Amino acid sequence: MKTGGQLIVEALEAQGVRRVFGVPGESYLAVLDALHDSPIEMVVARHEGGAAMMAEAQAKLTGRPGVCLVTRGPGATNAASGIHVAQQDETPLVVLVGQIERGMRGRDAFQEVDYGKLFGGMCKWVAEIDSADRVPEMISRAFHTAMAGRPGPVVLALPEDTLTETAALAADVAIAPWAEPVECAPTPAQLASFGALLAKAERPLLVVGGSRWTAESVAALQGFAEKLSLPVAVTFRRQMLFDHCHPLYAGDIGLGINPKLTALVRDSDLLILLGDRFSEVPSQSYDLLGIPDPQKTGGKSVVHIHPGAEEIGRVYRPTLGMVATPAGFLDAVAELSLTAKPEWKARAEAAHAAYEAWSTPPDAIPGDVQMGRIMAWLDERLEHDAIFTNGAGNYATWIHRFHRFRRFGTQAAPVCGSMGYGLPAAIAAKLQHRTRDVLCFAGDGCFQMTGLEFGTAVQEGAAVIVLVVDNGMYGTIRMHQEREYPGRVSGTRLQNPDFAAFARAYGGHGETVETTDQFAPAFERARASGLPAIIHIKLDPEALTPSRTLSEIRAAAMGK
Repeated sequence: MKTGGQLIVEALEAQGVRRVFGVPGESYLAVLDALHDSPIEMVVARHEGGAAMMAEAQAKLTGRPGVCLVTRGPGATNAASGIHVAQQDETPLVVLVGQIERGMRGRDAFQEVDYGKLFGGMCKWVAEIDSADRVPEMISRAFHTAMAGRPGPVVLALPEDTLTETAALAADVAIAPWAEPVECAPTPAQLASFGALLAKAERPLLVVGGSRWTAESVAALQGFAEKLSLPVAVTFRRQMLFDHCHPLYAGDIGLGINPKLTALVRDSDLLILLGDRFSEVPSQSYDLLGIPDPQKTGGKSVVHIHPGAEEIGRVYRPTLGMVATPAGFLDAVAELSLTAKPEWKARAEAAHAAYEAWSTPPDAIPGDVQMGRIMAWLDERLEHDAIFTNGAGNYATWIHRFHRFRRFGTQAAPVCGSMGYGLPAAIAAKLQHRTRDVLCFAGDGCFQMTGLEFGTAVQEGAAVIVLVVDNGMYGTIRMHQEREYPGRVSGTRLQNPDFAAFARAYGGHGETVETTDQFAPAFERARASGLPAIIHIKLDPEALTPSRTLSEIRAAAMGK
């Protein structure tokens, strides 16, 4: 006989789970007790939103579902921010939520929540385990569902009395089998149509994004692009999918896009969209492709390959749609006899040259701290396997535009644009890859969304290095504010603490950088400390973007 709590932990072990993230609650004490005797590590976060983001980031870096444990009511609602990241970023996530006892349902009991109504719009599946003997079945289904097709989050509610209830299960059903996502690939007819479209194309462009990628499929992608001399662009915050120094790399289609890349997309007559939905941000607010028919309203053929059948034709009616994973598609097209046209290589080389010019850091921005020089130093100093994480804000432009990603598995960033993501993601990354450098970039506002998770980093010995870029404001909102209501500053100022002292108060390492020359020695001291570290970079408020100052943005708006 085993309790529901013990069966939960055994089911997680059967799925290869090595680490779970959570905040404890009395609603799932039986699970915590079972974890005491398990090799699974419990990472104790300071807030459920941070725990969910850690689990989501681990899933981004491993391809397997991250697991988050939270208590009922407020614990579950706090986790919603991380669940939303998983939904929009197409990341497999399993969230186990404590629940009231079964006999109390429907009475508005203490911290009672209808999780189906709360999370139904964000999750692939929301269910409640109403009997201990169904635990193996439900956990197995949760992992399968989270990874299948378009990956995403799953929430399972765990009534407190289900976890203490005992069940006697036969050995062949007590442990559910390992869950593995089903691969899908194009049909022979689809491959033939693809070959015909490519043969007719004069200006093809390959755009990659989404999830379900592996190191092997990224290598296959490079081989496919090289075979055909195709320019390759990546979508928003999917930059680790293609080596930025490769001569076929054209740049990232995201916020603050290179105008020459925008022109490349518009000029292409065949857009091969692999793995990505091409939603609002990469499509530049749905302006780059005609809707619903890109060929009739945008003048180009679109081949859309995505593992989720529901995504094909959802927004864009493609010339050719294929339900396939990146690996399934690339394995299939490797067998096709395809030939590059001579002009494709020159077009790809021109696109890469435009990217190199765009991604060269600026010589000078206002103030004594030159972020361009800092980014150049980091790219020279760090190994190619260093992992970069960030949340949301104008500061992230310094990574997305000026850092050159070289390898798969080196980026954890929220496609959904969630502030506060960078630090929890960095902690998860460091726990997964302890020998690699892990850098979290955060703005002053972004960091303070989840800054208490620095205590989690210290407790877990996760020696992340956090670069807090402090300009005393919510910079992105201020930028939009100055564009729309110039000079009328409202609700965007921040009065900040000494972030270096904050790090030291938790038992970590803290540094303050007020000039560019102070950064390199501060970084080296932080790295040598072996502790979680914060480098507080004091940026001039005028340096609102890499290319335009706050005053320039305001003046332009006033001159309209």
